[in-house]
This record gives sequence, C-alpha cells and structure tokens, in this order.
Amino acid sequence: MATTHHQKLRFIFITCAVGEAFFRPAKQGMADAARMMGVESDFSGTEDVDLKAQAGMVTQAVADGYDGIALNIIDPEAFNGVVAEAIAKGVPVVAFNVDGTYGKGPHLSSINQNLYEAGRTVGKQAASALPDKVKVLLTVHSEGISALEDRLRGIQDVLKTERNATWKVVVTGIHEDQAAEVIAKALKVEPAMRAVLCTGQADTQGAGLAVERYFQNAGIYVAGFDLTPEILRMVKAGTIAFTIDQQPYVQGFYPVIQLALYCRYGIKPSSMDAGATVITKDDVDRVMKLSAEGYR
Repeated sequence: MATTHHQKLRFIFITCAVGEAFFRPAKQGMADAARMMGVESDFSGTEDVDLKAQAGMVTQAVADGYDGIALNIIDPEAFNGVVAEAIAKGVPVVAFNVDGTYGKGPHLSSINQNLYEAGRTVGKQAASALPDKVKVLLTVHSEGISALEDRLRGIQDVLKTERNATWKVVVTGIHEDQAAEVIAKALKVEPAMRAVLCTGQADTQGAGLAVERYFQNAGIYVAGFDLTPEILRMVKAGTIAFTIDQQPYVQGFYPVIQLALYCRYGIKPSSMDAGATVITKDDVDRVMKLSAEGYR
C-alpha cells in the first residue's frame, strides 16, 4: 500500500559476501539514491554464502520495521518463502545483483546483469585471443551462487563452440590472496593451461595476483569480472587482459528509487539489465578515476 509522500521510509539491502569490494559502488549508488529520495537505507548481509542465514535476515528486516527490501537472490528457491511472506505483510522486495529465480520468484523486479550473456561476452572476447584446443582454468569464488554458475556456463558454451577448448573448474574462496594461491597451485599442477577465466571479483583479482607472483613471463591469459582498484591496476599493466563491468552502482541506485516510488505512489518496479561492459587497457584510465570516486 502506498504511503504518504512525506513519510520517512527505511530500506535495507541484504546480500551474501557482504565484505566484498565489489559492493562498494553499490553502496555508493544506494546512498546517493537515498539522499535523492529522502529515505534511509542500510546495507547488510552474510559474510559468505549462507542461504538460511540470509533468508533469516529478510524475516528479521520485516520484524524490524523496514519499509522495503533489496535482496541478492543467489538461489532459485531458498528465498521465495520469506519474500512472499514479506510482501504479504506489505513490505515490497526487489532483487539486486542476482536473481536466481530468473524473474519467476515473488519479488517485484530485478536489477542485475544478464549473467549467462555476460559469460558469453567473456568467452567471445577471450576466444579471439586464444588458440584452438586451448586448456583453460575456470574459476568461481564460491559454490552455490547461481550468478557464477550462469556466467560459467556462458563462458563454457562459447569456448567449446569457438575454440574446442577443455577446462578445469576450481573454487577459490572469497579472499583474494587465498584465491591467488588456489589458482597458482592449479596452474602449477597443469602447466599446459594457457588461460584463467574468472566469474567474480575475488577470483579475478586472485588470478591476476597469481600471475604477478608466480607466472610473470609465462604468457598466461587472464580475464574476468569487476572493477576493484587492484583489478584495474592489473588491467592497466596488462596482467589481466580485460574485465567486465556489471555497473554495481546502478544495482544499488535503482532499487532505492523503485522501492521509494512503490511505497509512496504505488508505481510498480520494473526489471533492468545492469549491463556487461568490456574494460581493456584502452579504457582503464577513465574507469580508474571513476572507481576511486566510488562510481565504477
């Protein structure tokens, strides 16, 4: 039900891997939109993937009196019950960053990247630089996140079709230094691997660090996702060939706008594709400036 225009609204974002550097621009977008709309908004979540704990945070947010929730829906089924309960109690829920239900859950909208197509973008960009029958290390930073699985599938589909590639998949963990060691170990075990293609921020940064530390002159091709200062530094240096910008700023900005408009005026939220922009050495200087300011 719509509230009066002057009522102070409180929203909360609930995600997994809440400490990841990836979410810094999302928090900036959330804060900018909250100021614009005259609302309060908090950013919370679990340290790593914990579906039960994250679902419990949705229930708690309703009990705590939040007027709207932006939820990182990383699983196709785990959150449907608590989301439906929240909406039944008059608390709207929108998805941000990931919609593991592919629009089929009870939430009102999704602001996230088309994840499979983003994976295909990585695959196509990499395939243009890699030889036929290349052996590739593919990485995910955590198991059980539909977004990473979708990106992985997109990469694999392109590599198989365009390069008849073979691959090994490893789980790196959410900490970049740990990821670097996991990736370095995998490359040492199978030195025929000529590329590391990643699906998230921690493993992309970890892959670049692994090459810097252990394989500087080995000609290993690295690419992946997201725009931390370290990833951008390594793109500029040529250690990482390219990275994909999924524009997390808009993933924080538009949920606040949509929730505020819905709560105040009953304007129904609509889904948005956050995009998949390839950032190479040619683009990186401008992006580094905007990243330092919290927008990329």
